[in-house]
Amino acid sequence: MGLGIIGSGSWATALAKIVTDNGHGIHWWVRSDNILQHLSQRKHNPQYLSSASFDTSRITLSTDLQSVIAASDMLVIAVPSAYLEETFAGIPADAFTGKSVVSAVKGMLPEQNILLNEWLLSRYKVSLSDYFTVMGPCHAEEVANEKLSYLTFSGLDAERTARLAACFKTYYINTIVNSDVIGVQYAAVLKNIYALGAGIAHGLEYGDNFQSVLIANCADEMAGFLQKVGIQHVEVGVHADVHPVTHQKAANYAASVYLGDLLVTCYSLFSRNRTFGNMIGKGYSVMSAQLEMNMVAEGYNASRCINAINQEVKAEMPIAETIFRILWQHLSPAKGFRYIEETLI
Repeated sequence: MGLGIIGSGSWATALAKIVTDNGHGIHWWVRSDNILQHLSQRKHNPQYLSSASFDTSRITLSTDLQSVIAASDMLVIAVPSAYLEETFAGIPADAFTGKSVVSAVKGMLPEQNILLNEWLLSRYKVSLSDYFTVMGPCHAEEVANEKLSYLTFSGLDAERTARLAACFKTYYINTIVNSDVIGVQYAAVLKNIYALGAGIAHGLEYGDNFQSVLIANCADEMAGFLQKVGIQHVEVGVHADVHPVTHQKAANYAASVYLGDLLVTCYSLFSRNRTFGNMIGKGYSVMSAQLEMNMVAEGYNASRCINAINQEVKAEMPIAETIFRILWQHLSPAKGFRYIEETLI
């Protein structure tokens, strides 16, 4: 299987490390000649996860996206959602014919308020049966340090999904398989919004007691949204039958890809969304926080996307709505969180 990775940020770099550590060769698209030359000569990414060293004999590097797509049977897309359309500009409509696509994108296309699978279907005719996702909780920095992490792979075909997951299973990565392709993507989008909110609360100097109540309510709000969009098994303590291929207990809402990813993104100091929110809580403007971080916090655009989608879904989302108003409508963080205080149970 020819495996391609598209992206050269921290998450793409972490995924490339996992796969090559597992003995697989990859075609890897990176965005600049500087990154390509540095990886080739010094065996690490100069900008992201520089402590992660690569066996470059297993990597074919290129800045030519079309050639990487052509050389690969399966493509892992790990580009921030805000840059997807720019990255794929000029790629012909039939480029993905006969190929499988794996989304490592934890956001939505911000101008269209759609998930990656919807965009790929409309632009490249990639069907949902050929579309898979890889989600956390899994911070790239811990992958670089080879700390045990869990990745969940989702796809409609259990056997194909299990084969994909096997490519990523190492002594420091455990893999889980489920079929909830849409639900895991929405959960990844929402947890970034809530992590941004947790960061705002920290910047406003709320303590751990408040944070625990806030995140518990975020989890409830996320579950309500997922149920409204038709996601099943959003229960805790209830499991469907074991997975037919992996024989693992079927995931429910308390599983790592839903509640686990929400928790780590809200609490971890590696979380860029929490960091971004912390700066907003301390009084930074959105623009100044973006400039100082020099990294994409997916929760910023996601808050606007989810707010637009929820106009039709009509889930009760006072926390997500307030975070949207703080980021996009100039609501004072302190005033917004005084309102959130009154909604928590």
